[in-house]
Amino acid sequence: MGGCFSKPKPVELKIEVVLPEKERGKEELSASGKGSPRAYQGNGTARHFHTEERLPAPHPYPGAQDCVEAAICHVKDLENGQMREVELGWGKVLLVKDNGEFHALGHKCPHYGAPLVKGVLSRGRVRCPWHGACFNIGTGDLEDFPGLDSLHKFQVKIEKEKVYVRASKQALQLQRRTKVMAKCISPSAGHSSSTNVLIVGAGAAGLVCAETLRQEGFSDRIVLCTLDRHLPYDRPKLSKSLDAQPEQLALRPKEFFRAYGIEVLTEAQVVTVDVRNKKVVFKDGFKLEYSKLLLAPGSSPKMLSCKGKEVENVFTIRTPEDANRVVRLARGRNAVVVGAGFLGMEVAAYLTEKAHSVSVVELEETPFRRFLGERVGRALMKMFENNRVKFYMQTEVSELRAQEGKLKEVVLKSSKVVRADVCVVGIGAVPATGFLRQSSINLDSRGFIPVNKMMQTNVPGVFAAGDAVTFPLAWRNNRKVNIPHWQMAHAQGRVAAQNMLAQEAEISTVPYLWTAMFGKSLRYAGYGEGFDDVIIQGDLEELKFVAFYTKGDEVIAVASMNYDPIVSKVAEVLASGRAIRKREVELFVLHSKTGDMSWLTGKGS
Repeated sequence: MGGCFSKPKPVELKIEVVLPEKERGKEELSASGKGSPRAYQGNGTARHFHTEERLPAPHPYPGAQDCVEAAICHVKDLENGQMREVELGWGKVLLVKDNGEFHALGHKCPHYGAPLVKGVLSRGRVRCPWHGACFNIGTGDLEDFPGLDSLHKFQVKIEKEKVYVRASKQALQLQRRTKVMAKCISPSAGHSSSTNVLIVGAGAAGLVCAETLRQEGFSDRIVLCTLDRHLPYDRPKLSKSLDAQPEQLALRPKEFFRAYGIEVLTEAQVVTVDVRNKKVVFKDGFKLEYSKLLLAPGSSPKMLSCKGKEVENVFTIRTPEDANRVVRLARGRNAVVVGAGFLGMEVAAYLTEKAHSVSVVELEETPFRRFLGERVGRALMKMFENNRVKFYMQTEVSELRAQEGKLKEVVLKSSKVVRADVCVVGIGAVPATGFLRQSSINLDSRGFIPVNKMMQTNVPGVFAAGDAVTFPLAWRNNRKVNIPHWQMAHAQGRVAAQNMLAQEAEISTVPYLWTAMFGKSLRYAGYGEGFDDVIIQGDLEELKFVAFYTKGDEVIAVASMNYDPIVSKVAEVLASGRAIRKREVELFVLHSKTGDMSWLTGKGS
């Protein structure tokens, strides 16, 4: 797959590894669309709205004056399996040659704008080098997540050995395409106390379920309900960018929901689910009947149970309001973060430039230890220490002390006392499934909702997805797992929608996640629980490495920093059903001075 590594002219490309650190940080923080911070209040009947307002749909092939056409290369300029970014007057396109055929697509991943030319081409799709989203090269359609939008597909023709591409100027500038969706034609929408589909939870799983139903032509009523006061937003971004405003985080603008008749009830809490009568009851007494139900309630953060836990200025990060208040209170003051997992470390990294001091308290001996292992955890800890973060490891909080009701000190079990004006607690979460305890929907001993590969619960017509479920992970022998990743929630929401429409889809995606700290990105793919060895290639000190997590003689996960697109490459191999053996990795590390990754794609030995 030489194309992934051919070096185009560096001036044309913002290649991630080459960007200065300050620029690089933007990858995780760019806003994804504008939205309204307070839409559709959740009080009584005022929640509902009419679906008369429509969005004008852009025509896929506008008039000739809106199009640009040019010869962009010779047929022989590209090898099979090669990708190239080419200029087309009004913008760039990604040109792909696969099995002798040329395809032209949008060149940036619609999720965060990653240059797809740096990604991985395999099995008729291109996988984003940053976060692993996959696009079909024949249609431009999004086939694996994260993200909501697809790529534009442009017309290609070959004349006299030259490759011509024709594209609309608007499409070249937009760089994203929302799939065609049905509108809601249900006459009772907005008034009646019954809905065809009810979705509890408006995170990624809930939103993707609603959008998939519309993309598949479903035109009946869909109601999404959320405890939040906002329309669906990008929650993982909260801990990476605590200053972000709700409208910057919105996944879709308010008009989108109106145009496609996806009703959103905000500040709406479901208290009981009556599966026999197919009805839910909300906290304010409002009752809603449904035909199909998706449960995607997500999780609730664990709280500290120590002395003084009711003190002011101690937060978990669940909403934009929480995040914004933490930043306000931390400015020039002392911040303490409890928990050195992803949320805690992202918050600590963000606060270093705002707070006077940042301290992290953790029970383990290194951050991320269970997830990334000792050596990678230590390397990341060093990066934090170089940025003035102080660690208190192998201890926990025994007391929160206040002055006039407000936090002043955090007392540790090691008897250390740490000054603190604000404290963020990131010690894990539990599934938010308490409202299901009286229903006949199965919950496991930890409160998770078990589902099968079709995201179906034990009750017909009731599906579940997202952080609150356990499901069979196909490429780990259908082991029942809980994977609270943003990307996984998208994939599960889609599968649930397809099965509501009786399409018999199964969940088969490879888990993929990422984090950003101090402008550096860590990528991770697979499911590494129970790893018994870590093979590291590269330089941990320099934070340019790839770590392979193995169990027995098989690779079960991979993590990297400044080593793109290897995590996407591994994800693609695992997604194809091929196992990666430990000895292959050991050979790679041995011969890696050549940078040869052909062993991963099955080309070469």
